[in-house]
Amino acid sequence: MNRPAPRGLYARFLRGLDRSPEGTAIRTAGQRITYRQAHEQALLWAGTLTGRSARTIGVLAGKSPTAYTGVLAALCAGAAVVPMRPDFPAARNSRMLTASGATALIVDEEGAKTLGALAEAGGSALAGLHVLAPDGGPDDPAPFPVLEADPAHALHEPREVAPEDTAFILFTSGSTGRPKGVVVTHGNTDHYFRLLDERYDFTPDDTFSQAFDLNFDCALFDLFCAWGAGATALAIPPAAYRDLPGFLAEHGVTVWFSTPSAIDLVRRMGGLTPGALPGLRWSFFAGEAFRCRDAHDWQAAAPGSAVENLYGPTELTVTIAAHRWAGPDSEAVAVNGIVPIGPVHEGHRHLLLGDDGRPALEEGELLVAGPQLTRGYLDPGDEEGRFPHLDGTRWYRTGDRIRRTGDGQLAYLGRLDSQVQVAGWRIELGEVEHALREVGLPDAVAVGAEGPAGTVLVAFYTGPAVATADLVGRLRRLLPDGAVPRRFHHLDELPLNANRKTDRTTLATWASQLLPGPGR
Repeated sequence: MNRPAPRGLYARFLRGLDRSPEGTAIRTAGQRITYRQAHEQALLWAGTLTGRSARTIGVLAGKSPTAYTGVLAALCAGAAVVPMRPDFPAARNSRMLTASGATALIVDEEGAKTLGALAEAGGSALAGLHVLAPDGGPDDPAPFPVLEADPAHALHEPREVAPEDTAFILFTSGSTGRPKGVVVTHGNTDHYFRLLDERYDFTPDDTFSQAFDLNFDCALFDLFCAWGAGATALAIPPAAYRDLPGFLAEHGVTVWFSTPSAIDLVRRMGGLTPGALPGLRWSFFAGEAFRCRDAHDWQAAAPGSAVENLYGPTELTVTIAAHRWAGPDSEAVAVNGIVPIGPVHEGHRHLLLGDDGRPALEEGELLVAGPQLTRGYLDPGDEEGRFPHLDGTRWYRTGDRIRRTGDGQLAYLGRLDSQVQVAGWRIELGEVEHALREVGLPDAVAVGAEGPAGTVLVAFYTGPAVATADLVGRLRRLLPDGAVPRRFHHLDELPLNANRKTDRTTLATWASQLLPGPGR
């Protein structure tokens, strides 16, 4: 198939289509979708959505064929994609749709079941929303107008886009309880995936794990690296972790990507023994600090795999640095037992800011500038202090404390602000505390504490004691499950430091003592 090289993120899929038209593009829930089938379906849906002049399209779906084809359809329509999860609170999904200006929504069967709650939460703000429900519409009467896919309106090819056009709007936590939408352009993703193509040797014979939910930026790596190579993207069900070696062998997985927290889970299930993962060629980890111990054990289990630690906030387009694990050589430049994050991607500039706000040579907050720097947030009010202009250059302040360790390597030391990483989710503690107060607690503080399997959210609160099950039930109406604290501790009053401010350091210490660990 000869065609002019198109621009836009969907070009990754078209390249895979050329390489492997009858190959499997998507495998999930016992279903197999070929590149040709996904392409035809996406153009059909895109034509329907283009007829509604939808410039921003939400995809409210689980890990179903409709979810992945829906993402592709939105891109083929020339629209910005807003991926959402059906298990998120309806109020949160409603805010995402409203903030992004989405006028169309693609839902699978799971997403369709939430439309009534979504309509109730959104009210008049979602009055113009239309729904495409290829797996079956919502209950009658439908809360939104339902679109019918008409083959007569199918597109013949994706709509042309420009580098500055928006490809994805990905929402992260916000300190006010309102999620922040990060605007990722086609130009951002073009630079990112061209660098990945140069670094890795993916082929149509590869099968990629798709462990991340589609609203998590790391899912873009899995999906579009696979599609760019004509390879298969395989959705990983939670049950797979019970016997991950068996699951990966059965499905021929060659490329693995997850948060480091998954390693401890596999270890506890007995699957991290030497040589247990022989089929892997590449193993990637991102989303939270990657411990040297975990890298060592995973490498032993997957001796034929290169193991990499990827680093990057959503604001810098998925990942912006990478370190390839090299055993003792990596351990020699590690800090606090954490695998280095590596050098910043080619074509970018970085600097470290010291506590005095001036550039530092060895250690400070990491700032990055370059083509992967996204346009910013949907609400410019969220950008205060995050995208400074220094010497005529626009930068992103990551909020991460970094140390230079030599040979261009960067080591991650921790967060400067109140964000924590929990199982790969970047969670703003202020958002959690806001929700705790919203459910009726007079005062509350959330901290991250290190447990055996990674960071755990612990909440301290004052006022009348409340049953944990009751608190969890209330919070799940406001927060994603990953942002709901796992431990709650009632106090008569919160401790104060010498400046009469809440003593978060003391609370963090108490939280660590509440968690199981060696000697406790």
